[in-house]
Amino acid sequence: MSHSSTLKHGFEETAIALLLGLMTMITFVNVVLRYLFNSSIIWGLEVTLILFAWLVLLGVSYGVKVTAHLGVDALTNIMSPGWRKAVALMAGAVCIVYSFLLLKGAWDYWAPYAELSRTSGRWFPTGFEQTRGQSFYITDQVPMPGILRFLEDWINYGETYDKLPRVVPYIILPVGTALLLFRFVQATIRIWTGAQDSLIVSHEVEDEIEQLQADHDATEHTKSGT
Repeated sequence: MSHSSTLKHGFEETAIALLLGLMTMITFVNVVLRYLFNSSIIWGLEVTLILFAWLVLLGVSYGVKVTAHLGVDALTNIMSPGWRKAVALMAGAVCIVYSFLLLKGAWDYWAPYAELSRTSGRWFPTGFEQTRGQSFYITDQVPMPGILRFLEDWINYGETYDKLPRVVPYIILPVGTALLLFRFVQATIRIWTGAQDSLIVSHEVEDEIEQLQADHDATEHTKSGT
């Protein structure tokens, strides 16, 4: 991988790899503790579920960024290039609106946990409305890290947390959906400028896979012949 490609995809790839690594490590340690020492990390399952949720939301936006999402392009492939671009732009516009609605819903769900206000308006935000705070809600078993104790003064009116507040794991909701919206905007701009054909994975990837398989078969045939 080139240096420019590493810079381009490094953040997302590093975050996803880190989440997968943490999930694997926690699960492995819990299995070892359970079968060898009849013990376990009591908060291990909950943390793994939280990390998995983060992984999914980051993975969705990353898939848009690298055009990895699957789709049906049987109809667009028979269209002229102009119509194909127009349909792709319409699809991009729909995805932008959809991800914006997701962002509104994600903010409205997360905001009370951070002692912030929800947006008003049924579909699109028209302002902010008074919201009852829910910063006192905590996770079931995840202990409170000392590095996050500042949240007690920031959002919990000085009251101490004996477990990790839900505002921390749930923050991936607005962050993940905002990143998804950003990636859809980027992809739509690339379609507009001609740098990209559609929002879904191209058949060029299938061709490359078939070529790699053909090369592999040829190599194996050569080895068997010798």
